[in-house]
Amino acid sequence: MRLCVYKYIFKGYFLNILVLNAGSSSLKYQLIDVETQRVIARGLCERVGNEGANHIHCVDAEEVVISTPMRNHSEALQVVLDHICDPKQHILNSLDEIDAIGHRVVQGGKYFSQSARITPDVIYKIRQLAELAPLHNNAALMGIEACQKLLPSTPQVAVFDTAFFHNLAPTYHTYPLPYELAQKYDIRRYGAHGTSHRYIAQRAAQFLHKNMWDLKLITCHLGNGASITAINHGKALDTSMGLTPLEGLMMGTRCGSIDPAIVTYLMERENLSPQEMNDILNKQSGLLGVSGVSNDLRSVYDAAEQGNDRAKLAYEMFAVSIKRYVGQYIALLGGVDAIVLSGGVGENCPIMRRLVFADLQSLGIQLDESRNKEKTREREISSDTSRVRILVIPTNEELMIALDTKRIVQQK
Repeated sequence: MRLCVYKYIFKGYFLNILVLNAGSSSLKYQLIDVETQRVIARGLCERVGNEGANHIHCVDAEEVVISTPMRNHSEALQVVLDHICDPKQHILNSLDEIDAIGHRVVQGGKYFSQSARITPDVIYKIRQLAELAPLHNNAALMGIEACQKLLPSTPQVAVFDTAFFHNLAPTYHTYPLPYELAQKYDIRRYGAHGTSHRYIAQRAAQFLHKNMWDLKLITCHLGNGASITAINHGKALDTSMGLTPLEGLMMGTRCGSIDPAIVTYLMERENLSPQEMNDILNKQSGLLGVSGVSNDLRSVYDAAEQGNDRAKLAYEMFAVSIKRYVGQYIALLGGVDAIVLSGGVGENCPIMRRLVFADLQSLGIQLDESRNKEKTREREISSDTSRVRILVIPTNEELMIALDTKRIVQQK
């Protein structure tokens, strides 16, 4: 380990964390000062390995877009590091000022109940679990390997989306399949978006001036990918995503929960391979599949307003799928103190929020129409008479990854 890292740990002072979220052809990053929780720089390398690759780099409100070839994730990371350490940018003087790297890893499977420092064994397990999240886990490994090549002495930490749900009770994580088969292939509910649900639950408790361990919460991560979690006194009780991120809510291109017999029925009628069926369920369904317009809720709404009946159907189905899980989780929790909304849809779509919470007054849930239209970053949108608080809390997975990275590295 580098001398500067020993110095920061010894003094109890830890400064700059580089947070990476690698996709199959992208690399998102944030450089965060964890002492002040300030984002020093952020950006995205897109179309990595393809023609027309771009590096989008932001410092404060200033954004620059640079077209540059990036054949792989190592070259993308090199572009990022060169920009961060460019003397003209006044961001960092050298790579030695990056004290640790935190990676978002989607699938931690049965192995990881919390974030973990990157070791050969951790890499081996992430690779083993790639079958459950092939696009995400393999991409994360590309990011990890790029860092090992370019920053070999810098400690790295994997932060798993599934870790928050690792300790779901068997009643909630077990599927009603033949028990031996489920055990043989490690088939269980793993969930996803756990880093986001953990963050917005903590922020909601702070917003309410309560201890999270005293609250019953329903957290809603609503974007192109969407999931809902029931949190009972600080611990996840149940979550909508399952073995993979396909289960649960209707999403942008994912079907969510459907009758499993539909899969074999379509495969037989259309002579589809497993991969073709998988593409239909994951990439051609949801808002896109029903509306025929887009996976973006804004475009679907615009089409609905222009009289497109399929778009209107898709929009209303999305609202019903959210309401269905909210109702289930109120029953499982035995009541709820607050419902927390996050993600692009949860934060920015007052019409969808109104549809979701319509006619729930008998459950003690009442939306305030004027508050629902406000655009304050963190806000309450329930009425003063609502027994259940409704909050809008923007998620910050990158900060949670940075804080986890600091904690894990300082344990050594």
